Amino acid sequence: MKLLGGRGASAVIGLFMLGLVSSQAAAKDLPAMTVPAVIKSVGVDATAKPFGAAVQAVTTAVRTAGGTVLQARPAQTINLKLSADVATEAAWLRSAGWPLYALVDRYSAGAPLSDEANCIATAVYFEAQGESLEGQLAVAKVIMNRAASGKYPSSWCAVVKQPAQFSFVRHGAFPWVDVRSDAWRKAQGITRLAVAKAVPSSLSDDVLWYHANYVAPSWGRRLNFAQKVGRHIFYRS
Repeated sequence: MKLLGGRGASAVIGLFMLGLVSSQAAAKDLPAMTVPAVIKSVGVDATAKPFGAAVQAVTTAVRTAGGTVLQARPAQTINLKLSADVATEAAWLRSAGWPLYALVDRYSAGAPLSDEANCIATAVYFEAQGESLEGQLAVAKVIMNRAASGKYPSSWCAVVKQPAQFSFVRHGAFPWVDVRSDAWRKAQGITRLAVAKAVPSSLSDDVLWYHANYVAPSWGRRLNFAQKVGRHIFYRS
């Protein structure tokens, strides 16, 4: 006030009041603005496209017998297979990278084995419990090959109990099995995978015989060597 003097101060105050009145009048003249109206007022180009391409992640999954959905990786969309049988589930898990030991562990428990499958598991338990899982699977494969060959009885139990074929069988009966042992758990897992044909065997369907590598039976010389798996040597005719 002192710097401008009386007249200068009056002029400043007058200009301030004029601006205030003008802004209030302008505010009364503004229309009510909605969000779409505001967007329209700034002139958005409706033909504009977003940068890059939209990608929808898709994966395959399988529902297990317990109802759990397994998938290879998180995705927005899941192609779901509802089948819960061992063959489908194990094949999917193998494609996802599960090794044999993980599959055997997974299927070491489950629905009780049928009487026929139990015969295979018992043979695996007594014949190959000290072998690798591949060796145990090979023993199961030979039993199944024999039953399907037409050269041996047509059932798995009859193959295993056939006289003079499997040394652990005594007069058509099986010895006691420790059903709480890890060896029995593995034998069951191997059997479930073998019966479901969920894991490819290294043995072909014409391999019907084997023996331990520390013996040399005379019949082995009449057969064709197939391969050695662990401590067992396998043959075809």
